[in-house]
Amino acid sequence: MPKGSVYLVGAGPGNPGLITVRAKELIESCDTLIYDSLVHPAVLALQKEKCKQIFVGKKSGCHSVPQAEIQSLIVAEAKEGKRVVRLKGGDPFIFGRGSEEALFLRQEGVDFEIVPGITAAIGAGAFSGTPLTQRSSSSTLVIVTGHEDPEKPEISVDWANIPRVNSTVCVYMGVSRLEPIVASLMDAGFESDTAVACVEWATLGCQRICRGILDTICREAKDFKLKSPAVIIIGENAGMGDVISWFESQPLQGRCFVVTRSQGQASELSEKLEKLGAEVIGLPLISISKSVNEQTRDDVFAELASYDWIVFSSPNGVRYFFDTFFEKFDDIRSLGFIRIAAVGKSTAKEISKFYVSIDLIPSEANAESLADALVATESLDSAKVLLVTGNLGRDVLLKKLEEARAIVDRFEVYRTDPTDLSSDPAA
Repeated sequence: MPKGSVYLVGAGPGNPGLITVRAKELIESCDTLIYDSLVHPAVLALQKEKCKQIFVGKKSGCHSVPQAEIQSLIVAEAKEGKRVVRLKGGDPFIFGRGSEEALFLRQEGVDFEIVPGITAAIGAGAFSGTPLTQRSSSSTLVIVTGHEDPEKPEISVDWANIPRVNSTVCVYMGVSRLEPIVASLMDAGFESDTAVACVEWATLGCQRICRGILDTICREAKDFKLKSPAVIIIGENAGMGDVISWFESQPLQGRCFVVTRSQGQASELSEKLEKLGAEVIGLPLISISKSVNEQTRDDVFAELASYDWIVFSSPNGVRYFFDTFFEKFDDIRSLGFIRIAAVGKSTAKEISKFYVSIDLIPSEANAESLADALVATESLDSAKVLLVTGNLGRDVLLKKLEEARAIVDRFEVYRTDPTDLSSDPAA
């Protein structure tokens, strides 16, 4: 059995565009993906088709998997010879319990690698316009947890010795304990008018920021209905967000869109929405996959030179046709002198990726217009047409071409099926 390995990977602060190149490489190639609740669905979607997904995150009001059980699970998967990614929000070594897992892996003799991620404080600072350090106002950065191990005999955060001047304090997991945290800081000598910025869902389109000062932030957070996850930033720099914030001015910031297109087709739309500041949830309601009857394929390719037209009615048809074509032929010139028709610009754009010239695109992107345009070019009487389609392709084009006395062969290269959402983390 091949020796397995484990990668303790930071998924970053939430925004899927902020994962590292190394993290992306590992997620795309792993056999088992063990992940937490704050990992964005778009990051999980990077996995390969046969990857085993295991959710071990903690959600409020739900049963959570004990840490000891998580560690045993990681080791068990690795000892089966698998390439295991343990994916954590933020950075594995900043309040991520990555060190506990690394120690256990070392104890069990399992090889591992630690891949850092952008921690929540860094993301919250950047996306709220709050510099965590600045030469004139903050030369010290303190990252502290607001939620310690409940089994500890006493609180170990020494609030009294946190620097009060020229510092920025970032509190993780502190929303539920905001009042005692504020009280501890003020007892330690922090001025009541010290600026505070509570950044909820940092770096995502649904990010919200509650701004105030120590003296009033508890009341403001209550009115704001501040919820976890949030990073609480305290210090003079926390007041700079009103001046240098950039993310809040994005036109779609604060809005959430659910994109239901198939996973392979949603990325372009999702990226455009995200660049405008929106939170995008991918929830594909259909799946599209290659589906080619071998006998039909062999018959089509044996007679390929006899066709006058190849008609593509969708970008999916283009992709799966050429995927099938290059399984048989090594050279695009094997298409010969067949003329190419595309239903619209999106389909034509996909064809152009294969450096194939397009002979016909109708003025309107629909089957009726394509059929009319083909009929208008010349007499189709006895012309041979290869219609590339999917299992749900409409018969409009086929019927209109046959009415024009064309000889039409239908070549189905993909199928569309409803998606099983039962295991989708976004559902």
